Amino acid sequence: MLKLLARPALILAVAVGLTSCGESSSGAQGYYMLLDTSGTYARELQQAQKIILAILTRLEPGDSFAVARIDTGSFSEKDIVAKVTLDDRPSVANQQKRLFQAEVANFIKSVKPAQYTDITGGILQGSEFLIEKRAGRKTIVIYSDLQEELKKGFVRKGLDFELDGFRVVALNVTKLRTDNIDPRIYLKRLEQWQARVEKGGGEWQVINNLDNLDELMPS
Repeated sequence: MLKLLARPALILAVAVGLTSCGESSSGAQGYYMLLDTSGTYARELQQAQKIILAILTRLEPGDSFAVARIDTGSFSEKDIVAKVTLDDRPSVANQQKRLFQAEVANFIKSVKPAQYTDITGGILQGSEFLIEKRAGRKTIVIYSDLQEELKKGFVRKGLDFELDGFRVVALNVTKLRTDNIDPRIYLKRLEQWQARVEKGGGEWQVINNLDNLDELMPS
């Protein structure tokens, strides 16, 4: 009788273990980086490339990383420039990193400035990507001035983010000419994005000093 009871208990324990594994790879990290390609940012992508390389070199087996452009409608797979989930085998992982780096370099070499900046769509796409990858630590990095400009007909107003367990990092938020005239515009823009991220359950962070990139990937 004891053996009969033990077997279902064992099956149940295995099933629970498999379910928990399917929910999240808790030890893995996931990064989704959005690149603003409008205006002056199209000329700053060389700096963004260095940041991408810094993230890439610190990723470990099982970690996921994607880089996507912000353009007219960024809620789309087609805007992903490069993506990878690193293999457990070091030799394969190193090859994946080299390929990823080459794909980013080719993009930056040939990129054309975008007329519009759908940041909301990019965040939505990034959250979908990282949830699908079941990353334990999920970070969306936005390399932009955070000035969203939508093409006529694109609807983003009223869309709520679902960012529980996410960290959203605004990186190198360049001040616009209007911000220099009235700094309140800049501060209000940051406050509005922070409010949207935190309303969705996410953590908000701004890193403007690129010497502090260790804050982007805490150990």
